[in-house]
Amino acid sequence: MGKYEFIAPCHFGLESVLKQELADLGYEIVQVEDGRVTFAGDEHAFCRANIGLRTAERILWKIGSFKALTYDELFEKTKALPWADILPADSKFWVAKATSVKSALFSPSDIQSIMKKAIVESMKESYHIAWFPETGNEYPIRVSALKDVFTIGIDTSGESLHKRGYRKLVGKAPISETLAAALISLTPWNKDRILVDPFCGSGTIPIEAALKGMRIAPGVNRHFQAEKFRERIPAKYWDQARDEARSLELRDIKMEIQGFDIDRDAVKIARQNAEAAGVGGQIHFQVRPMQELSHPKKYGFIITNPPYGERLEEKVALPALYKDIGETFKKLDTWSYYIITSYEDAERYIGRKAEKNRKIYNGMIRTYFYQYLGPKPPKNGER
Repeated sequence: MGKYEFIAPCHFGLESVLKQELADLGYEIVQVEDGRVTFAGDEHAFCRANIGLRTAERILWKIGSFKALTYDELFEKTKALPWADILPADSKFWVAKATSVKSALFSPSDIQSIMKKAIVESMKESYHIAWFPETGNEYPIRVSALKDVFTIGIDTSGESLHKRGYRKLVGKAPISETLAAALISLTPWNKDRILVDPFCGSGTIPIEAALKGMRIAPGVNRHFQAEKFRERIPAKYWDQARDEARSLELRDIKMEIQGFDIDRDAVKIARQNAEAAGVGGQIHFQVRPMQELSHPKKYGFIITNPPYGERLEEKVALPALYKDIGETFKKLDTWSYYIITSYEDAERYIGRKAEKNRKIYNGMIRTYFYQYLGPKPPKNGER
């Protein structure tokens, strides 16, 4: 077995959640940086990480990292990497994406073009051929430059890992599957506790909770770019990783998960998405305003993504909405509630300061995850 380094990008602010996930899979953490975690593993990690991680955006096979201030330097240092050990002679390879932040070299298209030429020159020297047919398996390359340090990786995921495959339809302002999964992991919720999302939209938070509770691996039913790396990763490794994931599933449990929304179409979409995810029987969806939220049982959890007011006309309604949130949630006095929002005055109108507040970037939007902690249930098992 070889040893590889991988880079797992994630939402800014959620690196600790991803780090724990990787540790739970048994992988060595090499480095934690803003928006990504680097880890080490063998050939099986290509499969297990893609299939099993809930909060990573994709898995990159790290090829190298170096500092470059000029395009000549970028060319030479890219060419010096051991491309013939990585890419078969007939492979189709291209620099699929380049990003540059606070670097002297800032043009993504120029970076992509120069690196492609450098890789071709390197392979010409190693393989002693002048032309590459590129008819074989695909190896998309990604590069990111931060403060003049270029990090190069091969994309093993293909479509982003947040695309689990169940969300055929989305409502307005959907939260991504990876972000929803991370928010749940930031709470003490488990499959034996009640969970309600009173702004459920297309159902992503309840669905991700049900998947986690049933231990259904997020990628067990989809395919990945690295399945084409057959020279390096036999198909049986993917079969083994899927078999391992399915052996951990808890199919015979019943959870109390509920999703409410005032939008009838959104609730219809949520039901369809839950069925597609294989968790339709675990979640009760209902058309219902948040203000009518009540529950006879104690010690439940609310995890929700209420409207942010990104459009100007919506902002006017936010003070009243968040005041209603505070008054409604206050009635559930033994419950814990967790709210992600970009609304700066959320705590003011909710009428209570959160015990914990974590800053998370949802794409380019800076959001806050307000955590209001209720009492712990008694140890006699009362829920």
